[in-house]
Amino acid sequence: MSKAAYEKPTIIKIESSMSKGGVPKLQQKIRMHIDGIKITDLTKEYGSPLFVFSETTMRRQYQKAYKAFSSRYPNVQFGWSYKTNYLKAICAVFHDEGSIAEVVSEFEYEKARANGIEGKDIIYNGPYKPYDSLLIAAREGAKIHIDTFDEIHDLERVAQELDMIIPVAIRMNMDTGIYPQWSRFGFNIESGQALDAVRRIEVGGKLKLTGLHSHIGTFMLDANAYKMQTTKMIQMMKEIEKTTDFIIEYLDIGGGFASQSALKGVYQPPEVIVPSIDDYAEAITSALYENLEPGNYPKLYLETGRHLIDEAGYLISTVVANKSLPDGRRSYIVDAGVNLLYTAFWYNFKIESVQEHKGLMEPAIINGPLCMNIDVIDESIMLPRLDRYDNLVISPVGAYSVTQWMQFIRYRPQVVMIGLEGEVDLIREGEDLSDVERREVMPERLER
Repeated sequence: MSKAAYEKPTIIKIESSMSKGGVPKLQQKIRMHIDGIKITDLTKEYGSPLFVFSETTMRRQYQKAYKAFSSRYPNVQFGWSYKTNYLKAICAVFHDEGSIAEVVSEFEYEKARANGIEGKDIIYNGPYKPYDSLLIAAREGAKIHIDTFDEIHDLERVAQELDMIIPVAIRMNMDTGIYPQWSRFGFNIESGQALDAVRRIEVGGKLKLTGLHSHIGTFMLDANAYKMQTTKMIQMMKEIEKTTDFIIEYLDIGGGFASQSALKGVYQPPEVIVPSIDDYAEAITSALYENLEPGNYPKLYLETGRHLIDEAGYLISTVVANKSLPDGRRSYIVDAGVNLLYTAFWYNFKIESVQEHKGLMEPAIINGPLCMNIDVIDESIMLPRLDRYDNLVISPVGAYSVTQWMQFIRYRPQVVMIGLEGEVDLIREGEDLSDVERREVMPERLER
């Protein structure tokens, strides 16, 4: 029987930074199944790395969020945020639950239309909307949310070309006590810019203002900021209806509700600092009732993304190599890096093994497979000694991972979804060289 290779022992001083809050993580975290499906069976069938989405979790999150708002306010509509995750199967689940589409580019608009969503059921946001896309959106009756004065001018040209009055909304930004303030999007309320935009629309005579929109930030941990936002939007609505002939039919509060991801630099766990969906709903709807006249309730739109999908996503990875670093830490190299988890720069993921390991927990770092020093999934984690080819499960990764992932150095992997009855469906095939080179053109003079 061959002996294990000798490795020089090291003594490591554990710094508080190595334990994400001062207390070393001594308990192994184990996950053997996702929605009852063995993780080892998933990797055997679909390979590694592998994104896995839970349809059960998606539907449960949506239904809980919708109930939180609709039980408090009589006229609520969710718009699924395509930029959060625009895989067709993912969008189909949320549309099936009753959500319309919220998009921020002509690309996403085309995705929504290809998914069978009519123009009237698309909210078209974003700071850049090409003229041709505005022409299509206006013709198809989409809800166009204006971001700049230049866009007002473009839409007036569209209105003239189509010989129609186009219903529009304006996006606004404001001080809600959250910093940095998202002032680059839309028109500022406090400076009077938002009211100037309304008057500019009125003078032009080619557009009809029917909605107000604001999105105050992302991963918002203060539910009260939404109450301030909603209050200011209603005050603006009243000013508009008092001084113009416009009637505001809807308020779009945007999104930004936090998930159970752990932010880097924040040492309290998500379950302590993240408001519940009921907290968000209570803040928004209480502001509506406190500031609106009884019976005059505009439609409420919400563009929730991260909160609905993040906990539904997992990334299964495999340890492909390991080594001892000069500082004594163990470096585990896995087959999934920041090319697949761009969000690793902001979040400390939950990382679980698929089996229990013997031995003491020790400080470690998890590196991805890229030839880049910044390819780090977790720079400070306590792990037992792992073996080559062991699987690790990284979560929650449902939000933004498959929209921000990169085809950089390595191909993008397969994606599966586990259905309500435990069926496993492939919802995106893994890439190969043909996917990467399909749009390339070789000059004839360089052919070999």
